[in-house]
Amino acid sequence: MSGEALVDLPREREVVEHRLLHDGRVWDLVSDTVRLDDGDVVREYVDHPGAVAVIALDDEDRVLLLSQYRHPVRHVLWEPPAGLLDVENEDLVTAAARELAEEADLVAGRWWRLAEYFTSPGGSDERITIFLARDLSPVPEAERYVRGEEEADIVPVWVPLDDVVAGVMAGRLHCPTTVVGVLAAVAARGAGWSGLTEVTPV
Repeated sequence: MSGEALVDLPREREVVEHRLLHDGRVWDLVSDTVRLDDGDVVREYVDHPGAVAVIALDDEDRVLLLSQYRHPVRHVLWEPPAGLLDVENEDLVTAAARELAEEADLVAGRWWRLAEYFTSPGGSDERITIFLARDLSPVPEAERYVRGEEEADIVPVWVPLDDVVAGVMAGRLHCPTTVVGVLAAVAARGAGWSGLTEVTPV
């Protein structure tokens, strides 16, 4: 089978019962009784609003990464700007532009859809869409977002794309949006950036 023939297909199964197990601050834990061909099964999973992430590349092909503490894994991770889809009716690339401005004080002149993936499809419905952002400029000082909580300690660095990929391959970098985003960016660069779809924030 050729690679082009491989497509993940959406498929709905009858949900016999849906229960809220925990009403969380950001996401919920739910339980579905699902009717499959050989009977009903119970599946518990995290009901997540989804998220976006941004691989911001400057004119020297350096990637912007931010260091953030992630309590569930007890690590400070190097991540691209990213955030939840928590604004009602906001389209994906507009959400990405908002996160780039809020977390990195940057505006991008051009945007492309880079990659999309489910973070843990056996236990969560979280879907992350990663965008490539270029033609970067700073947000005016007076319009910058005031960061708090984990974001208050963000440390930004610019790292050559190939060096970040080397860190991924050596097992030094573990954030999934970093791993997926920079590998997708290298693949797109190898194809002359020709396979990407350009998009525009609203």
